[in-house]
Amino acid sequence: MSDPEGRFDGTQNERMFNAPVTVVLIALSMPALFFFQRQLPDMGASMAFAPSDLQDGRWGGLFTAMLLHAGWTHAIMNAIAALAFGAPVARLFGDRIGPTVFLLFYIGCGVIAALGYGLVHWGSTEPMVGASGAVFGLIGAATRLMGGRGRLLGLFDRRVIGASIAWMAVNAVTGLIGYAPGAEGARIAWEAHAFGFVAGLLLIGPLARAFGKGPAPAETEV
Repeated sequence: MSDPEGRFDGTQNERMFNAPVTVVLIALSMPALFFFQRQLPDMGASMAFAPSDLQDGRWGGLFTAMLLHAGWTHAIMNAIAALAFGAPVARLFGDRIGPTVFLLFYIGCGVIAALGYGLVHWGSTEPMVGASGAVFGLIGAATRLMGGRGRLLGLFDRRVIGASIAWMAVNAVTGLIGYAPGAEGARIAWEAHAFGFVAGLLLIGPLARAFGKGPAPAETEV
C-alpha cells in the first residue's frame, strides 16, 4: 500500500535553514531597502500608504508601502518572520513556476492588507509603512501547513482554528496597547496584519490546488 505522503523527501519538512532562494531574497531585501530608504530626503514618506489615497485615486502606495519600514528593528523582525514562515509556503509551490507564484502571493497579501486597513480607516491621512501585512499573509498560509511534509490542512481543522485565534489575539493586543518592538512609538496597524493573515489563510487553498506539488488537499479545505 502506498503512502500518499511518501512522494515527499526531506526538503518538504519545515526547516529553519536552507530556505528557498526567493524567500531569502525577500528577507534580505527588507533591511537592504531600509538602508536606501534612510538616504531619501523624505525617508520614503512619498511612497507610504494613507487611507485617503483611495479617495484620491492614488493606488501606488498599496504596493510601495510594503517596501518601507519604520526602523531597523521593524525591518529585521519582518525579515526574520518572512524567512521562518515563508520557507514552507515557497516549498509547497516547487522550483519551476513556484518562485513566481510565491512572489505574487506575497505581494497580493500585502496589497490586501493595506487595502483592508484603508477601508477600515477610510479618509485618514495617517501614513502606514511596512511589509508586516504581507508577512502575516505568509503566517496565515504557514498555519495551514502545520501538518508537515507539505500537507495542507483544511481551513476548519482544529489546529488551524486554534492557531488562528492565538495569532489574532496576540495581534489585537499588540495593536490595542500600541506597543511592538521596533515600532518606535508609531501606531501599530494591527488591522492590516489581520487582513493579511486572513488573505494568506484563504488564498493558500486554491493556490495549493492549482500550483502545489504536495498531496491532494483535504476535502474540507477552502
